[in-house]
Amino acid sequence: MLTPLDRLTYTARQGARVAWYMGHYFASQRYHKVRDSDDVRREKPKGKTPGMDGMLADMARLFERDMANVGKGIYPMPRDGDGGLAGLISTSRKYFSDLPVSAERKAERRGKEVYTPELKDELPAYFLQNFHYQTGGYLTEESAGLYDMQVEVLFSGTANAMRRQCLVPLADFMAGRDQRKIKLADIACGTGRFLRFVKQSWPRIDAAGVDLSQAYLDEAARHVRPYSKVRFEQANAEELPFDDASLDVVSSIYLFHEIPPKVRRTVAGEFARVLKPGGRLIFMDSLQRGDAENYDGLLDMFPINFHEPYYASYTKEDLGALFAEAGLKPVQSEPVFLSKLVVCDKPG
Repeated sequence: MLTPLDRLTYTARQGARVAWYMGHYFASQRYHKVRDSDDVRREKPKGKTPGMDGMLADMARLFERDMANVGKGIYPMPRDGDGGLAGLISTSRKYFSDLPVSAERKAERRGKEVYTPELKDELPAYFLQNFHYQTGGYLTEESAGLYDMQVEVLFSGTANAMRRQCLVPLADFMAGRDQRKIKLADIACGTGRFLRFVKQSWPRIDAAGVDLSQAYLDEAARHVRPYSKVRFEQANAEELPFDDASLDVVSSIYLFHEIPPKVRRTVAGEFARVLKPGGRLIFMDSLQRGDAENYDGLLDMFPINFHEPYYASYTKEDLGALFAEAGLKPVQSEPVFLSKLVVCDKPG
């Protein structure tokens, strides 16, 4: 049960994160308004948008939910792992140093700078994009070092709180089980933020992170370094490096909106293949159309403001049908602020 001091500590920490990242967001927006090309500036949302008051109210509900989960003992008091003040200032400088370059790239609609025929022989073409118009795509050490800053700026400091909601269905699955015997793999693990939350809650779980980018795997390994029993493998989610029915839990966060529709089906099939009967898929990605009142306009604008060539198709994807077709049973689907949480079990 949370004490008044616990609540004060939580509120102070998360409030400071929101202020830090939201401040960066507004500074970034002012710059982009100057550099955006005319066609970008003319675009208007087709659907409704929540407005600032609506967004702030929904953010508050997210943090209330996060704190309530801590109070119930579902997971410990959040430790976001942002680093110390010196590290934050250093990353902030790198962020603003890269901002003119990424803004110029956005203005000129250059979303495939990282593509080369040589890389196409090693990595799928859909991966060789400057997603979000970021420098280096997902291929460089510099990109990996800035990624979490860029995502938290985009979400005004709420990305980690949204990720933590995936721990709730994991806690439900873990109830009565020996964590030492559970095998979990986080697919498209990126910089390892979710894996760190998993290890904070279940330090003896056998965890693996899979990603196409070695640079991001290196960053993830650094981020989870305080914890043991975590291994990383560079691999394509279309061909996961695990035996059939070998994993108890598969998690995947913010992957599907960055892969083509056909690939989503292949990846869903891989999730089902590697899960044991009775295993669980914990999935999170962006909101979809119709999930939350007044948010469809934001979904319309996202692929305009950020290079996301597969996003529009994702927002219309029937995830329940997709996972059911792969052999998984959907048991939960709900919006979590700007994200969507889907939980599926493998029958058996």
